[in-house]
Amino acid sequence: MEQESSVDEQIRTRAYYLWQQAPEPKGTPEQYWEQARDEIEKEAPPVESGPVSGDTMK
Repeated sequence: MEQESSVDEQIRTRAYYLWQQAPEPKGTPEQYWEQARDEIEKEAPPVESGPVSGDTMK
């Protein structure tokens, strides 16, 4: 849960920055939230899903 709130905080901060930088008229909060979430997800490192079959490390 700690990591989730950290991601939410990153999204909130990014969305606010996007809103500040936007020209008038401003869009909806949801638009900035979605754009920020998409940007954060693209920057996130891939999540490891476990050992890969055929692992060559011995």
